[in-house]
Amino acid sequence: MTNDETLLIYEEELKQADEVLRALVIESQIKCALIINQDGSLIWQHGETGSLDTTSLAALAAGGFAATKEIARLIGEPGFSILFHQGEKEHVHLNLVGEDALLMLLFDDRTTIGLVRVLAKDASERLLEIFSASSKPLPS
Repeated sequence: MTNDETLLIYEEELKQADEVLRALVIESQIKCALIINQDGSLIWQHGETGSLDTTSLAALAAGGFAATKEIARLIGEPGFSILFHQGEKEHVHLNLVGEDALLMLLFDDRTTIGLVRVLAKDASERLLEIFSASSKPLPS
């Protein structure tokens, strides 16, 4: 396989991932959705991200999730699959996409955590199918 073929496969996967994120943003009325490698690299984003430092958000989210994974280990849990941070106006929902990635959703009171959780779970499953279709690791 040439590098051009690899890039085309990644491009097709990212197009499919973008469609999943686009639908998620619209259906759940969230501000934006980010796919993040567990090493903190931003893979893809969709939605209102113009004023956000998404690179820093991705790195911090991955670090926070890694810390939570260690907390789970210390209390005898195999891990936690979801993190939720509630602010006065802005909220963050993080969940695993397989073993290698996180789905980070930023939202406000235009929607509810219940709707976000349900649609995030569905989107995560679809994203996992997209990235699992290839034997390559997630793009970074």
